[in-house]
Amino acid sequence: MEVAFVGSRSALFWLALKSGFWTVLSLGFYRFWMKTRLRRWYWSAIRPGGHPLEYVGDPLEKLLGFFIAVVVLTFYIGIVNLALMFVSFSVFQSSALGYSASFLGVIPIWFYAQYRARRYVLGRTRWRGVRFGLEKGAWGYAWRALVHWIITICTAGILWPRMTFWLEKYKTDRTFFGSAKLVQGGRWQMLIPATWPFVAGVVLLGALGVWLVYLDPVMPQMDASFDDTMDSIADAVEYGFVPFGWNGVGRLLLLIPTTLLMIYGAVHYRFVTKRILANHKHAQGVRMRSDLKGLRVSMIYVLGTTIAYIMLMLGVIAVIGLALSLLGPEAFLEEQIGMGDPLGFLPRWLSLGVIGLLYLSVFLFYSVLHHVFVTYPLMRHMAVTLSLQNVGPLTQVSQRARDEFAEAEGFAEALDLGAAI
Repeated sequence: MEVAFVGSRSALFWLALKSGFWTVLSLGFYRFWMKTRLRRWYWSAIRPGGHPLEYVGDPLEKLLGFFIAVVVLTFYIGIVNLALMFVSFSVFQSSALGYSASFLGVIPIWFYAQYRARRYVLGRTRWRGVRFGLEKGAWGYAWRALVHWIITICTAGILWPRMTFWLEKYKTDRTFFGSAKLVQGGRWQMLIPATWPFVAGVVLLGALGVWLVYLDPVMPQMDASFDDTMDSIADAVEYGFVPFGWNGVGRLLLLIPTTLLMIYGAVHYRFVTKRILANHKHAQGVRMRSDLKGLRVSMIYVLGTTIAYIMLMLGVIAVIGLALSLLGPEAFLEEQIGMGDPLGFLPRWLSLGVIGLLYLSVFLFYSVLHHVFVTYPLMRHMAVTLSLQNVGPLTQVSQRARDEFAEAEGFAEALDLGAAI
């Protein structure tokens, strides 16, 4: 069974632009409706066997869940952090331990929110009327993620594929399509080949660093103090000349392709592991088959993100230029110290509000372009390269009960994790 992807880029552009416009005007409250409308569009565009997916999430659920999560997180930040800071000052005479403990205390909630968001999205997704679902287990996922991250950090990232596999297996083995339970097969070692481009980038960067710093230093005066070295670099940037005594500065340009290789390797690993893992997923005899192309995905991701960021920077520069042209450089500086009269004939609050709305509109347009040039082509490529094999047992799948969520994906929204879209 092949998976089709329908829907035009222009239709998505106008939908994202309109819903984003209302989000800006409502100071962010409409974003729950915006996310719901965008998910419904994407889901309906993905059609396994010609039947579209359905997203039946309710924006009011998201809004109420967000408020619940904010209340819980406010209690944590206000009470728990206060206690941590009190102990830190009282016992250790320093705030550093309190800040560190506070940050570490948020990490389990972050993993918890990730799992809950995935459970909510699956619980509100249907295909041919049959619901998807994810079993409870957010705290189990949180402590497993913590352990795997500690192991990965202690091994300098060498066991990153192991973490990727086991965390995905935990989620997949608790995922259902109706009465059919998904199973993640395979072993974590099968993900190792996906790391080679990133590993190559790291090795080349390390070798380049050894060459530029130790074997043939760019700055032979490496025995100079750190402050003197930084002053020399600052002068070079400000006045546009190569500091005296520097050797082969052109070699620094090699950092550009090396960095690009590392970026490509990171994107390659992220998506190629999805392909490998998908090819080892099965449910009740039905198997997945993905032909996702790592190079194609990397080009989409890098080029699309570059286009979106270029437009963002141009938009910010244009807004700053507009503010300067309307206020004038002198009036603009006076406004910064509270002595100006913005736009002359307009009240100060209104003129600043206009500039603020224009500034927010720039980020709105960035979000729209990210959907058009990154999310859309990525989802289309992932959909059309996916197929289902041995689909006969799908006729034996029965419906599952609807999962209820008190806080929906509120924690993911409050912690700005996002969820699928």
